[in-house]
Order: sequence, then C-alpha cells, then structure tokens
Amino acid sequence: MRSKVVEALANDGYLLDQEAEEFILSQPSPLQFARQFIPQIPYQPLVVTLRDLRTVVHVDAPRLETIVRPEPVSVRRIGEVRVMKDITAQSDCLGTVEGFARYFQDRFANLKALLLRRRDMMGAISVQRAMDPNKLQADEVKVIGMVNEVRDTRSGEKIIELEDETGRMTVMVPKDNKAAKDSILQDEVIGVIGKMSRRDRKLILKDLIRPDVPFSSGMEVTDSTAQVAFMSDVHVGSNTFLEERWKNMIEWMRDEAKDLDIRYVVIPGDCVDGVGVFPGQEEELVIEDIIDQYRALAEHLKDVPDDIRIVMQPGNHDMVRPAEPQPALSEEVAKLFDSNILQIGNPAYLKIEGRTILSYHGKSFDDLVNGIKGLSYSQPLKAMEEMLKRRHLAPSYGGKTPFAPERKDYMVIDEVPDIFVTGHVHGAGVSFYNGIRLINASTWQDQTSFQKMHNFVPDPAKLVLAHLGTGKMSVADF
Repeated sequence: MRSKVVEALANDGYLLDQEAEEFILSQPSPLQFARQFIPQIPYQPLVVTLRDLRTVVHVDAPRLETIVRPEPVSVRRIGEVRVMKDITAQSDCLGTVEGFARYFQDRFANLKALLLRRRDMMGAISVQRAMDPNKLQADEVKVIGMVNEVRDTRSGEKIIELEDETGRMTVMVPKDNKAAKDSILQDEVIGVIGKMSRRDRKLILKDLIRPDVPFSSGMEVTDSTAQVAFMSDVHVGSNTFLEERWKNMIEWMRDEAKDLDIRYVVIPGDCVDGVGVFPGQEEELVIEDIIDQYRALAEHLKDVPDDIRIVMQPGNHDMVRPAEPQPALSEEVAKLFDSNILQIGNPAYLKIEGRTILSYHGKSFDDLVNGIKGLSYSQPLKAMEEMLKRRHLAPSYGGKTPFAPERKDYMVIDEVPDIFVTGHVHGAGVSFYNGIRLINASTWQDQTSFQKMHNFVPDPAKLVLAHLGTGKMSVADF
C-alpha cells in the first residue's frame, strides 16, 4: 500500500518527507486523507512535511516519535539539552581563495535547494541556459543565483548582477516593480522570475523570490511544563555590569524557579566584556584580565539553582576567534565553570525537550542595519525576520561581520527552528514570524560611553522566558 499511496500522490504533484509519509500512512484512508488536507495548506510546499500538515490538521504528540533517528556523532548533551549543530570540533577552515570559493559554493548549494522546494521556483534553469542565444525562452523563465552586485539607475530601475555555477546574468527590475524599492543584499541567494530581453539578453524581473521559512501554526502544544530563560550580553568585567540587578534576578530565580519550572538558561554570547575589543576599553574595565573575568562569571553562575541546566555561547567580546562561526569556549576557559554548564558554538542548533532552538549572538545586526532600509538597532526582531526570509544569519560578506571560510556554511538556516534567539544589541523583546518564536535577549550591562556617544539607550536586566509546552513567552523585568 505504501508505494501505491506515495506514487499516487507524486502523480498529483505532492512529494512527502519521511515523517509526513508515516503520518499519512497511519490514517484509516491514507490517500483520501492526503488529497483532502494537503490542498488546504495555506502555501504550496514542494515537499510536504509534518510541520506543513500541522497547519491544517491536528497531529497527536505521540506520532511525532514514530521515527527514531540516531543522533549525529557530533551531538553533545547535558540532560535534555542536545547540541544538534555548531562548529565546535568540526572546523575545516581553509584561508585561501579556494577555501572561500568552496564556502560560497556550499552556501549557494544549500540555499538553492531551499528555493527549489518552493512551488513557485519549480522548473528553474541555470544562468547559462537562460542566456543561451539559441534557446532564448519566449515564455517566463526562472533562475536561482547569488547576488554579485546591485545598483540603482537614475531613472528608478534596479540592476542586479546574478551568478550561479554556470555564469552571470543581468536582471533589470522595472521601477514600478515592488522589488525596485527592496533592499537586495550582495551575496544573498534569490530566485528571479521574468522574461528574457532578446535585444540585450537581460532578464526583466516580474517576481523576486527568497528562500524564506514556510508559514506554520507554530509550536504544537506538548505536555512539557518546563521553561527556558534567556539572558544575553552579561559583560562581566565591565564597570557598567549591573551587579545589583543581577543579584535581584538570581534571588528571584531561587524563589520562583521551581514554581515556574525554569529548568534551563541559555546565554547567547558576550558572557564577559573581554579585553581589547574596542579602543580605550581598558578604561571601562574593573577586571582587566579576561581569564579573571571568566572566573568572576563562573562565581556569579554558581548562584543559579543547581538543578537548572545552563548553556553558554560566545559572542564578539568573548575569548574565541572573531570570525563566524565561532567554536565553544576553549577547555582552558570551560574548566572554570561547573559541570552543569554546556559550552556551545555560535551559532548553534539546540534540541531541548523536543523543541528546536536556533541561538545566534547577532554580530551581523551591524551589517543588516546598514544594508536594509528601515532597520535600526532598536528593532532587532525586524532584523531577525530578514535573516529568516533570506535563510541566512549573515547574508553579506565584507562588512563588519568576519567569516571563517569553512567547508560548510554554518550560517545557513537550513532547519526551521521553533525558537530563534539573539543578543548583541542590548535590547529585549519577543515576537513571532511565520509561527517561529523570536527572542532578543536582554543585557546585564548599563549604558556604555560608546552607546552614550551614539545616543543608544539599552534595555537591560530583563529575563525572557519561553514555555516548552505551550510556546508562551513572558518577560521578567529586574
């Protein structure tokens, strides 16, 4: 029966991933069930997943466990916290032209695959085929490429130079097309739909398609009662570290953690203030040795209740390489901390009680704010949406975010998370995007002299909580 159902659905134009296939086959009338509900999905996935089906039918929690997959060898865990993917102990960096070439080839291949899963990009052809003068298409063509250059004309059009593994082409965006006012970033991977101009072999854009995350109904309710607390940018060692507010938070946690069932704490980067991160930093330090800063942080974290698992991630102020992706803190530093603290890289995919959490410190905010119209440091959640639309944490190369040319691009958002958390900008907020919980975790540092100079006011001393059972988010203000 399995092969007949799968073949029939394939003939209908529906491809299933393994989880969706198992769920559909568990129904009394699988084919009838699939033909009734798949067309009701509010978007058109190329490959139907269990997440897609959840938008139109209820999926019982037990069925989610019908497929048991072995954990990757690289998975590290403490209790219920598993690191599913980060760069730690996986680095294969090659600092040459060839190294950067393979890095961008991996990025392009992964994002192209995500675009090809979209029904509106089915039938996409290569740049070379689209540009072939002997095969110029009279009808609409679809091409996927990486943006090499973007420029605006005096008359209001936008010119995009797009490339793939076969060549380069010019895409002309008419001034009345909404994409003419869009912020298209160099190095992002996009799909373009339009007609080829026979005169100069340019593609005249009709639609610009990004990989984006599919819309879903979000986290399905489970029987978990646990909560995760997110606290970023602690900056121990700085003379603006808010020690009294930190103590208030710890006291509150000791009183309330059991009743609220707070079992996990995630710290997405800038755990300490570091040394030599910016000119004149030494004048703002109360602890001038970075190892001593980590020792002080370790003492502060000992006050967190012992039954709470802590996950620590580095940021641009921490004692790791500045280039992203960043590995977890070294063994020299990690041994300063208690054994209930899990050290992870930046970025990292975590799995906690069945929920997928993407944690990224957020250095690329500095480039996104400069590159995308309407973004500002005061609206980090909007910048996070732009990352999800592009399915990449740092789309542009050559700005303020340094990259390590790894064989694999760990900055690609290849798995859709349930929760996406960042720090870096010293704000605090929660939001939703296509069913994903967005969290910008707060800081424990008061306004610095640099922030005063730029008239930036942080939103410190807040603890963001996410309930793993219901998905509800809340903020405790200290």
